[in-house]
Amino acid sequence: MNDGFLSYLQQLEMIAFFSGYPLVFAISYAIAENAKINKGFISFILPSLPFSYGLLGILFLGLQLKNLYPDYSSANINSHLQHPYLVIWGLLAILFFIPGLRKKKQLPLIHSFAFFALILIDLLKHFSNSNGIVQNDMKVYAFSLIFNMCTLLVVTTIGYLFKLSQKTPAS
Repeated sequence: MNDGFLSYLQQLEMIAFFSGYPLVFAISYAIAENAKINKGFISFILPSLPFSYGLLGILFLGLQLKNLYPDYSSANINSHLQHPYLVIWGLLAILFFIPGLRKKKQLPLIHSFAFFALILIDLLKHFSNSNGIVQNDMKVYAFSLIFNMCTLLVVTTIGYLFKLSQKTPAS
């Protein structure tokens, strides 16, 4: 395979994991900040955002480990990483499990803008060169939105159910 193609595939992986987060953040923030409905399950959305982003980082790490299997040597890692700085930046999403970083809900948003910028760069390239890259990016971006929403929904549901189980008295 061509290194350019492998590089593009790795870029699509990063777009799939992280680029949908800014829109999911904006929608979640708009829903959760609405004072009329900020009760019950909805009140768990904002605190769950950084944790769900950290979960995306864990899932991204799992994908990278799966891609490197069975040889985890430094030579194999160097040969497989086409964008090492972006991969490391993506793996830093795991840090949002740290309580001090989890309290700052805007940090994951800032972190995800690096991956959203990949789509913007491809859009700018599209204006000078007509090809199917933007169509691929939009399909992967749609997947990323769904993936980020599902991750947020799972984390919020688990947090809500955990809180409910602590409130109910034991029989």
